[in-house]
Amino acid sequence: MNSEKRLRAWLPLWIALGIAVGIFIGNTYSIFDFGTKRTGSNKFESVLKYINESYVDTIQIPLLLEDAIPCVVEGLDPHSRYFTSEQMLRLTEELEGHFSGIGVEFFVQQDTIVVMGTINGGPSEAAGIMPGDRIVTVNDSVVAGKSITNSGVVDNLRGEAGSKVTLGIYRKPNPELVEITVTRGDIPVNSVETAYMITEEIGLIKVVKFGGNTFNEFISALSKLKSQGSKSFVIDLRGNEGGYLDAATSMINEFLPKGDLIVYAEGRSFPRSDSYATGSGTCKENDVVVLIDELSASSSEIFAGAMQDNDRGLVIGRRSFGKGLVQSQRVFKDGSAMRLTVARYYTASGRSIQRDYEKGKNTEYEMEAVYRYMQGDYVNSDTINSEDMVAYETMGGRKVYGGSGIMPDIFIPRDSVAMNSYYHSLMNKGYVQEYAAYYTDINRSKLEGFESWSELNDYLQKQPLLINLVSFADSKGIRRRPFLIEEARDLLESILHGFIVRHFWGYDGYYPVYFETDVLVNKAVELLERGKASPRAIVNEEYKNKNVNKAIIED
Repeated sequence: MNSEKRLRAWLPLWIALGIAVGIFIGNTYSIFDFGTKRTGSNKFESVLKYINESYVDTIQIPLLLEDAIPCVVEGLDPHSRYFTSEQMLRLTEELEGHFSGIGVEFFVQQDTIVVMGTINGGPSEAAGIMPGDRIVTVNDSVVAGKSITNSGVVDNLRGEAGSKVTLGIYRKPNPELVEITVTRGDIPVNSVETAYMITEEIGLIKVVKFGGNTFNEFISALSKLKSQGSKSFVIDLRGNEGGYLDAATSMINEFLPKGDLIVYAEGRSFPRSDSYATGSGTCKENDVVVLIDELSASSSEIFAGAMQDNDRGLVIGRRSFGKGLVQSQRVFKDGSAMRLTVARYYTASGRSIQRDYEKGKNTEYEMEAVYRYMQGDYVNSDTINSEDMVAYETMGGRKVYGGSGIMPDIFIPRDSVAMNSYYHSLMNKGYVQEYAAYYTDINRSKLEGFESWSELNDYLQKQPLLINLVSFADSKGIRRRPFLIEEARDLLESILHGFIVRHFWGYDGYYPVYFETDVLVNKAVELLERGKASPRAIVNEEYKNKNVNKAIIED
């Protein structure tokens, strides 16, 4: 290790206090302008000056700062962050809902890029790229067999709109590579992955993030489902880690009457800011069930909390992540940025969403989902003790608790029977997805002839796909476990069928097939069909005394 590397290793701890002073108390955030002299005896400036003038070797001060700043900012709390200019570019693309590229969805299978699907109307679809294609070369450079990562694929395929990239495609059964040139274009990143009718009167909307285009996509989904006869909705926020607050509040506004409090934020130097429903929503009379899980965070929790506290919709699933800190963003001249926590979010009843954390222990904080799994939170009633939590009341008098995410009205455990060791072996190795691609390749001419995803799924139901998957996995070293295979049968078949359907019909075909055996979706449908999904309709004295963590609807 040379002297500069050694210095970069320990200097962040040495100058952390000085940087904190320089960032948070100094009069300027232009930290890379070292040509300007300032008066005063700032320790931060003194340290940098001493190093710059006297250190034995030449030091790149900006590089040292890039290492040190994250130590300071990320040590404050789990959600204050420093982002490089490159990281900010990726984050902006994800939340603003577009990027420049070729428009394919892919996975890496045995060091090979396998196309799962193409974006409708995108450059790859126009150029003739097909689901199941293997990308072997990019501009004459071989990318297969080089232990390429997902981020490496993205770096190879993205580029400026209008630029061209030539791909060497292997498409079974042809042994020769086919060269296809794709002109990169602006690719939309959808926040609403699917919206479809589960029954004749119930529509489901799957929202995976809250970005710049989310509200418009959500409104389009509502309009589409209403035109198809939907009178009630299932809003699936499982795995949704959040995003823009205004996207969430605009969506909530569609369901609440005028004057209902959606959320408020408040901090030491951040005056309380309240968000109220305007009454302009289009779904104020429709029943709603919200699905959440341990990975639902931030804006997802604000959505679920608003529906719960206003007794507007039923929340089912598992306790959410517990991210209720508000960040303010400061962008620097070089494109990097700092997101500093300035306030906390509170639901309409006054409860904080944020769970406890210890400064400097971000790894433990991020790993809580794993700890909860080990404690049995996902398969048993949540282990958190409500007696240690502060109780609040909804608008209708129901008891809810704050401080550790959103507790669902009805706890639905993970399917620990179907998700057994055999299931995890196949999923962790990617063999279900790999076999789906293989099956698609050898049966493409037959499978692409169906006129709807439901017809294709009906056909797949009659094929011995699970038996073939088990044989495929066995050839890969996952030995047959007949009892465990039978336990996981329905789940594995729904996932396998979903992957195959997705190759031809995208997410609009994948989710209806995959969700056929989904416990939360089926429970939501049951409650809606029985008229038991409206908290306002069932508030009574007996109900007020029920624990929020237990099923509140008597079967």
